[in-house]
Amino acid sequence: MTEQLVLVGLPGAGKSAVGRALAGRLGWRFVDLDEAIALRAGRSVSEIFATGGEPAFRKLEREMTLEYRDSDTTVLAPGGGWMAQEGLPALLRPTARIIHLIVSPAEAVARMAAGRGERPLLAEASDPVATLDALANVRRPAYDRAHLAVDTSGRTIAEVVDAVLHLEPVRSLALL
Repeated sequence: MTEQLVLVGLPGAGKSAVGRALAGRLGWRFVDLDEAIALRAGRSVSEIFATGGEPAFRKLEREMTLEYRDSDTTVLAPGGGWMAQEGLPALLRPTARIIHLIVSPAEAVARMAAGRGERPLLAEASDPVATLDALANVRRPAYDRAHLAVDTSGRTIAEVVDAVLHLEPVRSLALL
């Protein structure tokens, strides 16, 4: 059986930082899906969005998800919209445990600070907190289908990793 943890949540929730630390604690491989997509495409996620739009990025995202679906002992950190894409979470289930890292839009924006310009959906936002709040509302039903949830607000990376490692399933494990 394939063992995978998939960290989902808004941009700035800590998916990459927590994912790296979690993989290190478990002795597993870490994959930042956006980084893998950029490496495969030979250009940044922002460039993919700029030249091919969101549909081009989502196509690459699906292809990379398929590549990693059988990766054993892997912590996967896809982009913030991955969970809301029709059928993507089901490509990994039932063996993957999906964990929603919860963060308030205001805290997420503070965490991203200067790096916000690298986020295609936030780069041009005049009010990034309102933009993330709108994204959170749209994506909430998808995030609510995760197996587990951890509130990252006010916690260090180590504290979030500890919380993830001590979680018990609180939601249905049914396929999406």
